[in-house]
Parts: sequence; C-alpha cells; structure tokens
Amino acid sequence: MKKQVLFVILEKFADYEYPLLANALNGEIQDNKTSPYEVKTLSVSTDPIKSIGGFTIIPDYGIDNYPADYAAIVLIGGNSWRNEEAKKITPLLKQAFSAGKIVAAICDATVFLAMNEFLNDKKHTSNSLNSLTDGAREQYTGSANYVNEQAVRDGNLITANGTAYPEFAKEVLSALEAYSADDIENYYNYFKLGLVEMMKMFA
Repeated sequence: MKKQVLFVILEKFADYEYPLLANALNGEIQDNKTSPYEVKTLSVSTDPIKSIGGFTIIPDYGIDNYPADYAAIVLIGGNSWRNEEAKKITPLLKQAFSAGKIVAAICDATVFLAMNEFLNDKKHTSNSLNSLTDGAREQYTGSANYVNEQAVRDGNLITANGTAYPEFAKEVLSALEAYSADDIENYYNYFKLGLVEMMKMFA
C-alpha cells in the first residue's frame, strides 16, 4: 500500500505551486518509474474549494477526518493562509512536527508557519523576510535563520518562495526519497531548463 502525502489547500489556493510535485508523487516521472506515495488533499472541511485560477476541488479529507498514518504534510500557498479559518490547520501541524513528519510549505503558507512559531529555530525561506515579519509580527523571531534562496531544507522542514515550485518539488521528493537522486535531478532539470536545454545536456 502506498504512503499518503497530504496536500493542504485552502480557498483561493495557488494552482501553479503543486503540479510538479503532485505529478511525481502520484504518477511517474519517466520509464515507468513510480513513487511509493500517493497524493491526498486536505482542507478545513470536505466542502468544495476554488483555486485562484478557478478550478474547484473537493478535498479528500477535512481537518477532522484525516488519517493518522501519513508520510508528509505539504502546504500549498494562496490567498487564505492569513485568514482566521486557517488556524484550524494548526493542530495538524503541531502533531506533524511532534511526530517528526516531513512538513513542506510554499509561498504564503510559509507565513502561516511563522505565525504559529514553527520557523523560529530552523533554517527557512519565504517570498521575502519582510513577508514573514509583517505577517507574523511578534510570533516570528527567526530572522537570523532566514535564507534568501528559492527553497531551503532544514531536516524535515522544507520552505520555498512562490516562484520556486521546481525547487520545492525537488526538495520534497528528495526528503521523501521518492526516486533516486539522479532521477529527481533529471526531473527537476526537465522543467527548470525546458525540453530544448535539457536535451542539449544529453547531446
């Protein structure tokens, strides 16, 4: 049985931040190589939610009925992480960090982590340091651990800015050991460089 990776999405989630990662985890990357994982979506409830791009999704799980056994939590960015309703996700994250699960967040979901004091003692990144200090205010005391990179991994924590979806996918796939290091690197290069430049590497 495949292990589940829970993608947390809220109303007005960002369509472009998860496809590379979800495709690799839930499908195959090349030559019929598949990962030992499957993707499941989770939100505050199982009511339909709509993305920024207008796609409607019915989450697999709500915050009250997710499975106890999962491999990782992936927080997808969007326009709702600073809303009151997002606080319903906090107990899930506390449980995940306590259990040593992989927790990954991209774009404004990193601000939500900062608002809940999950970034203060770990290396991390975001859309900018200002977005963390402005969004989390006194709850965020981790500016010394901020790294101005596309994506940053510190142990089981992975953070990325909103343009870093290729790097985000690479770091999460590597943390989960979903494929070999070479396969993950090739998958990353394929989308980061584009097909034409990628083929030049093998010419």
